[in-house]
Amino acid sequence: MSIFTGSAVALVTPFNDNQVDFNALKKLINWHIENKTDAIVICGTTGESSTMSDSERREVIKFTVNEVKNRIPVIAGSGTNNTGYSVELSKYCEEVGVDALLVVTPYYNKASEKGLLKHYEAIANSVNIPIVLYNVPSRTGVNLTPEVVKSLSQIRNIVAIKEASGNISQIAEIARICEEDFDIYSGNDDMIVPLLSLGGKGVISVVANILPKDTHDIVENYLSGNINAARNLQLKMNGLINTLFIEVNPIPVKTAMNLMGMRAGELRLPLCDMTNGNLENLILQMKEYGIETEVN
Repeated sequence: MSIFTGSAVALVTPFNDNQVDFNALKKLINWHIENKTDAIVICGTTGESSTMSDSERREVIKFTVNEVKNRIPVIAGSGTNNTGYSVELSKYCEEVGVDALLVVTPYYNKASEKGLLKHYEAIANSVNIPIVLYNVPSRTGVNLTPEVVKSLSQIRNIVAIKEASGNISQIAEIARICEEDFDIYSGNDDMIVPLLSLGGKGVISVVANILPKDTHDIVENYLSGNINAARNLQLKMNGLINTLFIEVNPIPVKTAMNLMGMRAGELRLPLCDMTNGNLENLILQMKEYGIETEVN
């Protein structure tokens, strides 16, 4: 059984004066549920988890579970490049009621394939809830090959992958060699429809922070057989999607949310405000899509 089908938002963490703004987070959570987001991923890359203290991560994860109240699945990012800490954080997530874990490949260490297997085995053996592998080599310097993914998929509670390599051939090979009950989610917003065509179940999305219903609708249309509608919506969104990555995520999407009056708050160093030229481009793309901003 899939953790979710559709669009899971990789939710930003709103900060105010360098503290987590829990009032803003509450509003974002409920706005997403009202606008057809199918699951919430908290403390992932887009949530700036790498800049959060352990206590902040734990508090944000627990708060999100309590606010969602089982209305949609909550998936918590518990992966780090420290296997022992990842195990402890994963255990905590299970204790507070998270539905699943998103576990990124250990970055910086540059583990061997054997090391990757042992890392994920240690985390998976420490909990009973489902685990979604997260492959994003552009950030981590490590690629989960299809063969490694197949080996990991044999572990009882490793049930899915968020594939953000941007390599459609690699994704196709994962789909070919893994069992049908191993789910694939797109980690690239511009590749939702191509991944669905290979049997994917949805997307863990950045653009869903500002377009939750449209992102949900791409998947719903495709899986209900309305392929043209899904394709047309994907192509319509891709100009804006591309602009959300003209600077490193989540700089543009958090900026877009603030332009929409959504109180996403500031970025934490080493991330910082967009350059003026990129900001102008973002505003233009938002207006072309029909998104109202607080800039005339």
